[in-house]
Amino acid sequence: MPKLYSRWISDWEYKLATRDSNRVVRPFEWGLDWLGMPPSNGSSSQALGEFVGAVLADSSRFFAYETPADYRLDAAVRDRGGALTFTSPIQTPYPENNVVRAAFFPAHRDNGRAVLVLPQWNADEQSHLALCKLLNRFGITALRMNLAYHGPRMPPELQRADYHVSSNLGRTIHAGRQSVIDARACLDWLRKQGYGRLGILGTSLGSCIAFITAAHDQRISTGVFNHVSMYFSDVIWTGLSTEHIRKGLAGQVTQDQLRAYWSVISPASYLDRLRGRDLKSLLIWARHDSTFLPVYSHQVLEYFRSRQLPHQVFTLPCGHYTTGQFPFNLLDGMVMCRYLNRNL
Repeated sequence: MPKLYSRWISDWEYKLATRDSNRVVRPFEWGLDWLGMPPSNGSSSQALGEFVGAVLADSSRFFAYETPADYRLDAAVRDRGGALTFTSPIQTPYPENNVVRAAFFPAHRDNGRAVLVLPQWNADEQSHLALCKLLNRFGITALRMNLAYHGPRMPPELQRADYHVSSNLGRTIHAGRQSVIDARACLDWLRKQGYGRLGILGTSLGSCIAFITAAHDQRISTGVFNHVSMYFSDVIWTGLSTEHIRKGLAGQVTQDQLRAYWSVISPASYLDRLRGRDLKSLLIWARHDSTFLPVYSHQVLEYFRSRQLPHQVFTLPCGHYTTGQFPFNLLDGMVMCRYLNRNL
């Protein structure tokens, strides 16, 4: 029976992961221009390596920013929450992406509690809205942010959020940094509204961004990390949903090299910043995950256990894509909301 169940989930995962026909294999690019570096006259690999070393030596500076001065909250739209917009502290060549957009769902009795919700890669505009409403039922206010290049932030030439994760190494780093800084700017706004108890909830790519945000922002007291991996690159290199990106990387970098280059947007580089903090964390992983392979999730669980960081673990009996399907989506949502209700 366990083998039959595993095969059923695996077949379902594959069907869900391959239903999109608009994945594009893009050419490999170092993307040094995205990092403020001129084209290298020597080794691009060495130049990127030196950049990474400098960031890891002072990541607080890399993720520093000025609080936006143009926050605007429009009236709530039916079932979609209020629309918060502001100019991203990180600018790009794409005007659409330079405006951060978030859906605001205030709870009637929140007791000063609010959670920043960060959805998965390529999340559509409906993704996580039901979760925000469920958080409201627990008396928790929710602010759901579009990651860089997602939803209305997507440039018109794209059908998917390829500029956030792609075989352009520098642009992927830049997008990860932008999403972290935009998330911190959302926390600024929540604080301005009087919310004193702040949590963060991230799913998949949103989980990676949430880890890095929490590591650099001590205002966050509770984190829910829905699908976990130590290194951003390991997911891209081995995951079912990112095979087209690996094809663009093939022959240009190895898995170990990519892990080093993208360490600046990986939770592993910053988890030590959680030591000595009272950050309560819920770590969720899926036993049959074909995108965040269990071996990489176990590395996160072992890190938290060995360092005795305050945390709980929940194991989903499904895969990555099937997490969004009934009944697993309901199970996942209830576990996350109950944890936040008890710990925030």
